[in-house]
Formats: sequence, structure tokens, C-alpha cells
Amino acid sequence: MTQTDRLFEWLKSNPIDPLTAWSELGIYRLSARINDLKNRGHIIHSKKKTVANRFGEKVTVAKYWMEK
Repeated sequence: MTQTDRLFEWLKSNPIDPLTAWSELGIYRLSARINDLKNRGHIIHSKKKTVANRFGEKVTVAKYWMEK
């Protein structure tokens, strides 16, 4: 199973952000895999969210999901 396939299966029932993609699916370049799915015709929504990095700094990341 490819990273893109794993991500698609995950998105069927769960939203995802970069940290979750890395820790749960081993995907480092989440936005690239999201783009792969969009190129296959899947509709994926996103929203920016602010989180703290390991240094306590505020950073913006994207959260992605598909409609069920």
C-alpha cells in the first residue's frame, strides 16, 4: 500500500494534520500526498489552524478532511 493509499483510507473516517500524518501513517510530505488525491479527483477540504511547535512558538498548519 502506498502512502497515498494509506492517507485515503485514513481520510474516509478521520481528519488529519501534519503531525498525525507523520506519527500514524509515516507521511512526511502530507500536502504532496493530498495533492496526489486531488489529482485523482477526490474532494478534500482544508482549514488552517495554529498550533505550538516543540519550542512553544505558534505555527500555522493545515487540517484536511473528506466529507463522509
